[in-house]
Amino acid sequence: MKAGLSVRKAIASAILFLSCVAVLAQNAGQSAGGNWKMYEAEDKMTAARKVRFELEGNNYLHGADHKPRVVIFCTNGKFDLGDFRPNVRIAPPNRPGFWSQPQMEVTVRVNDSHSNHGWNWVNGEFLAMDKGTTRELIGANLFRIELPTAQGVQIAEFSPADLDTSLVSKACGITPKKP
Repeated sequence: MKAGLSVRKAIASAILFLSCVAVLAQNAGQSAGGNWKMYEAEDKMTAARKVRFELEGNNYLHGADHKPRVVIFCTNGKFDLGDFRPNVRIAPPNRPGFWSQPQMEVTVRVNDSHSNHGWNWVNGEFLAMDKGTTRELIGANLFRIELPTAQGVQIAEFSPADLDTSLVSKACGITPKKP
């Protein structure tokens, strides 16, 4: 019973953040340093401060109309979700998570370090990154994600250097971590 409740809570959280995208998109955003953009909004019903950090990829994945991006969502000074949006049809999940939620195994390169991760697969639209990888990303100079797509294995490349980490720390309560 607990496992089902946790999965439902995770899905509800993802839906909540997706609905916030429309509210946050109304704000033109500001530079957060380097290639990063920061968007701020206040929830009209709860007065919660919502902040979103976005990093657009350096390359297009085969079959995509838009570059991939990484998005970090925070509410009231707390980290909520880091997600990877490849903007291309991704392959189906290739492993179960701890609570049997669908996951995809990806290989991540942060600077000169490589690691494999099982990220939650959300409706074939995006992958929910773990907090540790998100912390590595915000302190990195080079960030790459290798993932299976409908067109085969592809690599999304990002240049996250020069992010103002004090903005992320204030908005999300997280600090950079070395891989």
